[in-house]
Amino acid sequence: MPKPRLPEFLYDAAMVIDQGRRARQEDAIVSDFPTGNGFGFVVLADGMGGHAGGDVASKIVVTEVFSELKMQSGDPEVLEQRIGDILGDAALSANECIGLYSSRSPEHEGMGATLLAPVLMDDRLYWVSIGDSPLYLFRDGTLSRLNADHVLVSQIDFMVNSGLMGREEAVNHPDQHCLTSVLAGRDIAQIDCRATPVRLAHGDIVIAASDGLQSLSEPRIEALLRFAGNQSAERIADGLLRDIARLDDPWQDNVSFCVIKVQKQGEPAQPAEDPVLRRKFKARNGSVTILAKVKRSAG
Repeated sequence: MPKPRLPEFLYDAAMVIDQGRRARQEDAIVSDFPTGNGFGFVVLADGMGGHAGGDVASKIVVTEVFSELKMQSGDPEVLEQRIGDILGDAALSANECIGLYSSRSPEHEGMGATLLAPVLMDDRLYWVSIGDSPLYLFRDGTLSRLNADHVLVSQIDFMVNSGLMGREEAVNHPDQHCLTSVLAGRDIAQIDCRATPVRLAHGDIVIAASDGLQSLSEPRIEALLRFAGNQSAERIADGLLRDIARLDDPWQDNVSFCVIKVQKQGEPAQPAEDPVLRRKFKARNGSVTILAKVKRSAG
């Protein structure tokens, strides 16, 4: 029997969960990057519908999608062959679960959540995305957003560029930041499901984040990655978190994100402070931050 081919690329990943100044957590995020496998994924959801409803909705979405991807990951080749169907079906299943839960809990009526789930397979990146949580790629000094942004302002921009709406009317539109697609137990208006891979290269940095990270402008995120891009994923994540703290925004929303560095097999990685797992709790007006190095055994 031929030996399985070693992956060309491996991933160095670090995850952040921060409650922000509001001391509430409506984000949920999990990741799975088995050591040495050249395969991994992140599942992130940002809840809506009040503190209790948003917290429940995000956990439902993350649990459903993570469970499906984990179950399918036993055979990555089959998973990749059916990646579009699997990601799409996982999103639909999570949406149905939210609808069922809210129908049985009237106090949670109207709850919902966004979804962002990137899957990395060697030099290939797939994802499913619903809502406004950004998926960034940093390559050769340039930051770009990969996934669709399901907010009204994106449609407004299209209408302005098409001559269907004036620039002044667009700027003053009261609902420009409203979501146009979420998981809420009803029909999903828009799904960005990438079944044709984006090719990754050595040195790429992928960031999956809740919209709380966007308190930093994209030029600022790009500048930080240019400065710290040769460091470990953990140090990059810590740098982003420190930049958010420097804003000292009393309305800072909770922030969850995962930084993933793409590295060739055999390339020496920048050592982290703890090679297995580190959790750091910071007191900031009652907030709690968890910064964890994502390293798991292959078993």
